[in-house]
Amino acid sequence: MAIFRPFRAVRPLPEFAAQVAALPYDVMNSAEAAAMAAGNPYSFLHVDKAEIDLPVGTDLYSDAVYAKARENLDRLSAEGVCAQDPAPMFYIYRQVMDGRSQTGLVGCASIDDYLENRIKKHELTRADKEADRIRHVDTCDANTGPIFLTYRPQAAVHALVEGWKAAHAPVNDFTTADGIGNTVWVVDDPAVVAQISALFAGIDALYIADGHHRCASAVKVGCKRRAAQPDYDGTEEFNFFLSVAFSCDELAIMDYNRVVKDLNGHTPAAFLKALEQDFTVEPVGAAPYHPEALHTFGLLLDGVWYRLTAKAGSFDTADPVAALDVSILQANVIAPLLGIDDPRTDKRIDFVGGIRGLEELERRVQTDMRLAFSMYPTSLEELMAIADAGQIMPPKSTWFEPKLLSGLFIHKLA
Repeated sequence: MAIFRPFRAVRPLPEFAAQVAALPYDVMNSAEAAAMAAGNPYSFLHVDKAEIDLPVGTDLYSDAVYAKARENLDRLSAEGVCAQDPAPMFYIYRQVMDGRSQTGLVGCASIDDYLENRIKKHELTRADKEADRIRHVDTCDANTGPIFLTYRPQAAVHALVEGWKAAHAPVNDFTTADGIGNTVWVVDDPAVVAQISALFAGIDALYIADGHHRCASAVKVGCKRRAAQPDYDGTEEFNFFLSVAFSCDELAIMDYNRVVKDLNGHTPAAFLKALEQDFTVEPVGAAPYHPEALHTFGLLLDGVWYRLTAKAGSFDTADPVAALDVSILQANVIAPLLGIDDPRTDKRIDFVGGIRGLEELERRVQTDMRLAFSMYPTSLEELMAIADAGQIMPPKSTWFEPKLLSGLFIHKLA
């Protein structure tokens, strides 16, 4: 049974929503954030990337950055840009990109569900990234960025959400500069709110699609608050964290491609020959090649695109991690032929999200890299199978678009 409960969101007033909403903090650096927020004092980047309001060169992890984040968050309410809802509610959040829509429910998930693995993970987290968000959440006394959750399709949830959308006007409806439509409905009927919670109580597991570091940090802040208040009863807001939950059939994972700096001493001919041990290698021409099925890969080398098809026996079909395309490429090419054993730390490899297109792979190969691999996207079923097995996906396996905007919903911990 998953706990998914309503909350009293701090939200921008409708006339300010488009100004406040911002991309999540971890998809840009400080200079990019400063450029995005320029001329917009209400951009949520002033909260999530508060260093942009401090002198250039300020330590990103200094006390001043977290204090500025809290100051900027409080200012949004003090100046009447944001206000807190009077009662706990759910919210419906729809995004539309390139004609495809995804609709999720905004509410609060339970830190106990995370700790007891009813909220399932598929990535490792880094202590330094956790530490940053722990301090941010703790200092702001709020979850400022939502966790991206998914679950297997539930017909009753879908019918309820679609019925509410059809019968009610949205409170926010705007398009961002990158062409993403964002629409929000408020579910404020107590009977429907109770029905949503009851439906989620019948769901066995939720899965983190994106936001492992934000999620782990929110949970650790909750545990810290529990330790400081040993008489807590479990209903306090710090026992829950801000989430948007989507049925997995609403979502699409994009490819997450690779570029490599050199051939590790191989000549092009020798490299292509070595690939034939585990792959069928076929030249497909100069036009960018996007793999059309699982276990196929694109290779760009010396201006020519090749189709690589993994041969039977080159991977373990019974192991959900080993059967991932990113694992097949790593185990048969990236490590043994290119000498990159740890793609998390090796500077000879870089990763390019599918949102940038295959043209970005060509640009990188023409500038700072030697070869590129285009990937077939990981599926939601693969992700959930790995999480169900208690295993971890390799780094840079999934790329979700569109990104959930920050600032539309803020969850106060007290």
